[in-house]
Amino acid sequence: MADQAVDNGGTTMSAKGQRPAAVSAPTEGQFLGRTRELKELRADIERAGLDTLSGKKAPRARVLLIAGKPGSGRTALAEELVRQVAERYPEGVLRARLTEPDGTPVPIERTARELLTALELPTPPGAADDDLSEAVRAALATRRVLLLLDDAADAGQVDALLPDTPQCLVVAVSGGPLTGIADVRPCTLGGLDTKSALELLERFTGSVRITVDPLAAEGLVELCAGQPAALVLAGGWLAARPQSAVADLTKQLRTDAEEGTPLARVFRLTYASLPSTAARILRLLSLAPAGLVDPHTASALAGCSVAEARTTLDGFAGLGLVRSVPSPLPQYEVPGCLLPLLGALTETHDRPAELQLARARMLERTVRLLVSCRAITETDSSPAREKLAGMPRALRFPNPRAAADWLRIRQPALLASARLAVADGELDTLARRLMAALVRAMVAHVGTQAAAPELYGIHRLVLDVAERRNLPREKAAALLNLADLDAQTGRTTEALARYRAALDAGREANDPYATGRAMESVGGAHQELGDYDRAADWYGRALAQRLARDERVHAARLYGRIGTAHTYAGRYGEALRNWRAAVTCHRRNGDVAAQARALSELARVQEYGGRPEESLRTCQEAVEWARQAEDVRLQAALQLRLADTLEHLGDPAAARLHRGAAERMLGDELPESVSAREQGANACEIRSASTED
Repeated sequence: MADQAVDNGGTTMSAKGQRPAAVSAPTEGQFLGRTRELKELRADIERAGLDTLSGKKAPRARVLLIAGKPGSGRTALAEELVRQVAERYPEGVLRARLTEPDGTPVPIERTARELLTALELPTPPGAADDDLSEAVRAALATRRVLLLLDDAADAGQVDALLPDTPQCLVVAVSGGPLTGIADVRPCTLGGLDTKSALELLERFTGSVRITVDPLAAEGLVELCAGQPAALVLAGGWLAARPQSAVADLTKQLRTDAEEGTPLARVFRLTYASLPSTAARILRLLSLAPAGLVDPHTASALAGCSVAEARTTLDGFAGLGLVRSVPSPLPQYEVPGCLLPLLGALTETHDRPAELQLARARMLERTVRLLVSCRAITETDSSPAREKLAGMPRALRFPNPRAAADWLRIRQPALLASARLAVADGELDTLARRLMAALVRAMVAHVGTQAAAPELYGIHRLVLDVAERRNLPREKAAALLNLADLDAQTGRTTEALARYRAALDAGREANDPYATGRAMESVGGAHQELGDYDRAADWYGRALAQRLARDERVHAARLYGRIGTAHTYAGRYGEALRNWRAAVTCHRRNGDVAAQARALSELARVQEYGGRPEESLRTCQEAVEWARQAEDVRLQAALQLRLADTLEHLGDPAAARLHRGAAERMLGDELPESVSAREQGANACEIRSASTED
């Protein structure tokens, strides 16, 4: 099954496949050395802080800082410390990486979202950095958790997430001091002690080659400066050459005339020993989004088969050039300390046009996988079946569950692909296709509501491309999507501004759909804000456009929206005229169910306007149409309304009959729940800024 997108058995994963919740900590026995550093860090947990010494209660969590260069084993030390003290924090360990593999700081907003997701708390789409970081601190204020913040770029990233309770502990990993956070004593890492470094080499070579030439082994440790990343590469080089002695490697390193760090020198030797094809694949891994690569990514970058890419990646893992990520699917991570070295090699060995072609192949492969991921959910559709049948076997998923699991596991890399494609600036066509395919796949497998936070970020990227390329149609679509998500999360003022901007873009593009949709949504936003005059006016503008285009279904709905706005404003005469127009339009369209609902609303307005007899007759007519539409729930709600109206008219006996009819229709469901739901149905419909396509 190596050539297929995923294995037939499917996969399981927690917390949406996000790395903060999914990365496995090293188990006991894997970690070597650092005894002194661990002892000092554990003692620092109990150390009295400056606040305690001055007689004050510590207001925030204690921060332990592990500082060291990439490749020094700083993350491994942090994970070992977390493993040793995790039992003190019964509500768990949270992990977040604060810097991208290429050195770009991760936005606080994204980190906060990942932490909230790991805590199974809501992450409103479009929320500001401050709001999300405050939500994280509020969530941690009542929990006793350990927070591991890896690869912090500056103190601001840590401070924004620092829990406001001394019951939590923060372990931060950085390249140096975090100036700005009080009462933090960094634990600065050097190389491993000689004994631990030799043990690390033995894991690759076995004990014999180390014990037969201990001086050469100690010399190798010295040449590597005890740096774990360099020792891993050295061990991988020896493991691939079982006939070579440790002295052979030591000699080659000493004869290397080029300058550089110990890691760079061992890496050059390892790279020079690779076949040309493997060396090219390794260089191109520097283009992998978020440093995460699977066989499909490597295959597309290099233009080779998926099976060949998988074999090559496994070979790289044996050499220490990539790390295998714990996952049901084959997935690897390029160590961050190697990315600058790989980037330097691509600059000297690969032409810019070749690198851009590799990026384009990778994005195109990702698009095709996402299309396949969505198409497997539509197997009842003939076009979808034809689309799947026309795809190579390597791009097909065996079932929808396997596709959904692939989407969850690869989501961090997929989102990173979208961000990198937009940042590139030269592959905007592919970037737009990628984002469209990603949105469709996520909606198909996760649903719009569950995927809203990620969709919000994707739509913002689409907007960036549309503005950069002066694409008003795409700009209007992105603004409408962003505004819809703003409206759904209660940011109505922000939604209104975006709907107006979408209207301008739609007019510039001469796109009647976008302009009509924007005008109707502007009306909905005004109604949500309680400005019913402007709401009715904007609905009227949208109605005029729909009528001019003879779009009768949309026109019927807009008559109802105008009627509702007038009802809220207490202008019952205007409301009645528009609801009657809605009834007429639905009748002409042959939509019996919509006609029954419109009659129901007409009866409501008649009752509000002091016309109970007319309301009674209209309601009875609505019941007949609801019966024809086989809408039992609407029939029951109308029977309850008839009962209320008859009571107002002084006929309690008839009212009891209608209420009994409603109860029989509902069965075990309480009539009050249906009545309340029916009473609010129209308001909910109007508040929805996202109308039918």
